[in-house]
Amino acid sequence: MDAAHLLADPALEASPVVANNAMNRLRGLRGPNSYARELGFDPVERLRTLPSVPSWLDLCCGSGRALIEAAAAFGDRDVTLIGVDLVEFFDRAPGDRPLLVAESVTRYAPGRTFDLITCVHGLHYVGDRLGVLARGASWLAEDGLLVADLDLAEVVTGDARALRRDLRAAGFEYDARRRRVVRRGPGAAPLPYRYLGADDRAGAGYTGQPSVASHYERIRTPSGASSPACGA
Repeated sequence: MDAAHLLADPALEASPVVANNAMNRLRGLRGPNSYARELGFDPVERLRTLPSVPSWLDLCCGSGRALIEAAAAFGDRDVTLIGVDLVEFFDRAPGDRPLLVAESVTRYAPGRTFDLITCVHGLHYVGDRLGVLARGASWLAEDGLLVADLDLAEVVTGDARALRRDLRAAGFEYDARRRRVVRRGPGAAPLPYRYLGADDRAGAGYTGQPSVASHYERIRTPSGASSPACGA
């Protein structure tokens, strides 16, 4: 890949592949086209087991429909529900929950921790995927769970095996069959990669929709320690 064709975040976020209003627009909380189906668990049922005030951060939330339905399911129970999406095409919530934020997930900083962090098919459109994962790990509560769809074929590092090893070393589990990454519990999880930019001409991913290829350089100091990297 010619580095001249790699886009920095401002140009990438203006790309029609990224700044679309279709991703996650119709996906609700439960049912055939839902978060429960994609994640393999019902987020509300998981959060209901928590004794304290539960919290859910949904990155690349689309219309926010799943969070709005979650707010209704919780009823009067105190709960924190936040959705973040680059494009402000949110459904109208009947009350003051959830909080829906129009912002790039690569710049968003919540200033708090969460019991559940999800990104359902959103990283396909993000440039610095690894940076988002590393930062997300630092936002997890003590028993928190991060789940995101991640296709490693769209993360170009020059060494796919090393990338899987580095994800494991940083505390992430990767399910190659489901193309899903999971992190349990908080921690600083910098990954030894320098983000170079993204290619919005990568074509369709495994979902059949156009996606973005993220390019990285793997970096190590002579001693083997990581130099400044994703999430540092």
